[in-house]
Amino acid sequence: MDLGIAGKKAIVCASSKGLGRGCAEALAEAGVDLVMNARGAEALEAAAEEIRQKYGVNVDTVAADVTTEEGRAQLLEVAGQVDILVNNAGGPPPGMWTDWEREDFIKALDSNMLTPIALIKALVPGMMERGWGRVVNITSQSVKAPIAVLGLSNSARAGLTGYVAGTARQIAGSGVVMNNLLPGSHATDRIASLDARTAETQGISIDEARAARQAANPTGRDGTPEEFGAMCAFLCSKHVGYMIGQNVLLDGGGINATL
Repeated sequence: MDLGIAGKKAIVCASSKGLGRGCAEALAEAGVDLVMNARGAEALEAAAEEIRQKYGVNVDTVAADVTTEEGRAQLLEVAGQVDILVNNAGGPPPGMWTDWEREDFIKALDSNMLTPIALIKALVPGMMERGWGRVVNITSQSVKAPIAVLGLSNSARAGLTGYVAGTARQIAGSGVVMNNLLPGSHATDRIASLDARTAETQGISIDEARAARQAANPTGRDGTPEEFGAMCAFLCSKHVGYMIGQNVLLDGGGINATL
């Protein structure tokens, strides 16, 4: 399928590995030039060079913490005018409701709610002026079905979802489409760390923790960054002009819900 976005330019946050890398790869395959961001310069540049060599697109890199004003300013200066924004950030640490203090919530909000909003506010007005744009916010399946040990993530990502719900409908008339992509368990460092925590708390091996979790999913497996990236690229395509403010769940059927 021709996604109709060859020659466009995209920012993909947290894209040196995992789901962000999957999104960057899929967009590059569609002919999109990239501005890739992550905190670690070495891993970021290695990923960018692989994508340059494989797909022949232009790839700029910005090694910066975009949860800070300085990091966002650096990213926006390098990126300039962009057509596509993929907001992505690692999730806050797991725990119990008694563990978290105000500072923990502020940090989670900065990373998983306020930073995406800041980038939306910085970049969407230009998209509206040009009459075309796409924003994909990578959130979590916990938006639809909260996960008890991920209370910080539940809270911050739900807040972003509420913001997007209203904003997406205000910008749609200018040709800018914004939706959210909700991952379930994918083969990433994040899920590996959660498996390790489960293994420790339950006194089992990591392999046993992983196998039990996967067995509970209708597919019996984790998703892949490649599958996730393909869906992200579709949400950035010319085909989604009438798809506004939706929460697209990609979880292998793990959440059993009619709607």
